[in-house]
Amino acid sequence: MENYDAAFAAVGLGVYAFSLIISLAVTVLVLVAQWKLFVKAGKPGWACLIPFYNMYCLFDIAWGTGWLFLLQFIPCVNFVVMIMLYIKLAKAFGQGTGFGIGLIFLNPIFIAILGFGSAEYIGPQQ
Repeated sequence: MENYDAAFAAVGLGVYAFSLIISLAVTVLVLVAQWKLFVKAGKPGWACLIPFYNMYCLFDIAWGTGWLFLLQFIPCVNFVVMIMLYIKLAKAFGQGTGFGIGLIFLNPIFIAILGFGSAEYIGPQQ
């Protein structure tokens, strides 16, 4: 019985280590993609690393004014504002509403597409 406990512990540790490595790789990929996205929009790339300031810059890129990021601190409103942010971000890079929905549901993939792809920043759209 003791051998099974050790085997289960080893498998559990292996699964944990594998998931940790995958999540670290995805995190680094998203940070690099955000860095490139910020640079495309004329913002400093390092801004994606600073909490709160990165959201200020993201709102500035999508809406044209960064102070709207304060709406994130209002319960229930923050959910709607984030949906609007991602749709406006897609349009600021010349993409459609469907791409904005992709940003909402598959954010790391679509941020990577914006950052590494050929999309060009055209500015906030009305």
